[in-house]
Amino acid sequence: MKKLLSFIITISLFILPARAADWAEVEDGEDVAEAVFAEGAVPADASELVIPAPSAILIERETGTVLYEKDADRKLEPASVTKVMTILLIAEAIDAGEIDFDDTVIASARAASMGGSQVYLKEGEEMSVREMLKCIVVSSANDCAVAMAEYLAGSEEGFVIRMNERAAELGMVNTSFKNCTGLYDDPTHLTTARDIALMSREVLSHRWIRDFTTIWTDTIRDGAFGLSNTNKLIRFYPGATGLKTGYTSRAGRCLAASAERDGVEYIAVVLNCATTEDRFESAKTLLSYAFANYTTVKVLPGSVIPPVPVELGKARFVQPVLAEEKSVVVKKSEAGSIESSVELIETAKAPVAEGDILGRLTLTLGGEELASVDLVAAGSVNKLGFFDVFLSLLGKLF
Repeated sequence: MKKLLSFIITISLFILPARAADWAEVEDGEDVAEAVFAEGAVPADASELVIPAPSAILIERETGTVLYEKDADRKLEPASVTKVMTILLIAEAIDAGEIDFDDTVIASARAASMGGSQVYLKEGEEMSVREMLKCIVVSSANDCAVAMAEYLAGSEEGFVIRMNERAAELGMVNTSFKNCTGLYDDPTHLTTARDIALMSREVLSHRWIRDFTTIWTDTIRDGAFGLSNTNKLIRFYPGATGLKTGYTSRAGRCLAASAERDGVEYIAVVLNCATTEDRFESAKTLLSYAFANYTTVKVLPGSVIPPVPVELGKARFVQPVLAEEKSVVVKKSEAGSIESSVELIETAKAPVAEGDILGRLTLTLGGEELASVDLVAAGSVNKLGFFDVFLSLLGKLF
């Protein structure tokens, strides 16, 4: 009896401190019925959407166009959705060549001591950047997040400075990060649905990150330790591409969700949900609303753009092309009514440099401008020299 009592006390001491934060996220959502993820009737107007989440936003990833928002600038604790920024900084360091997927990261005592969702790193344990990132993305591993923060910046404190600097660069004006995990209930660790959408969009600009965010189950330590994605949309919602769940008692249940179909990707962020079902239902409803009602249209001319004459140029004409690729998001029912118009200068004076502005292409819908793009010279045209002019005159004479 004494041995049994001792065992119960030991286990309780291990579990209770962890549950003070987001330990529940390890299991959160496992019992949600698949019916929650089934797509039923979707309203045609945003005003008809019923979203249980107190704070939410829906955007199209490529353009950043906001399609729906509900108290999206309310400052709230994001729990483990904080790790979207942690993941972003890791991804940027990889793409910049500062670190490599195969680099070895050694867990510090502090990283190994983290509670909540974790893979139970031991002090001194070695793991690759690839495995660390997988644990953070799939299982929301707080220990791996801190280990990577220390690897990139020397300390979590130094990494948090980088987090806030990057947030400012992205225009996340209502965000203040205090740690890299979101593990703790902290009334000063705040962000908003809108700001989370901004950093989620930036993370998804790294196409390869989907190799991690779409993992449903996997293993580490040569198959000895299993990982299961805390984002149940990955398994149950068609086209889901990510991104990150979060939960603490104060933050409630949070989610940055993304999904892509037919080359169009949407991001839905929901914060402070009362239940797991509310979290996934809110995100699913927003994503389904977007897929049912919206599409992206490339900014393209309605017909071939004519060349522009060049005055005193070695070439008589220069061809205008679009300065950049651009898309607009519109209701599917309105896509066929979009009109494009082209304005070009009458003549260009040589010399013409590649990229010189020659005009503008504008898309309109019902008389309102949707987007416009500069038309620029596809190549350069040198100015005729004296000898060139002389030969040209001779040619006309004889």
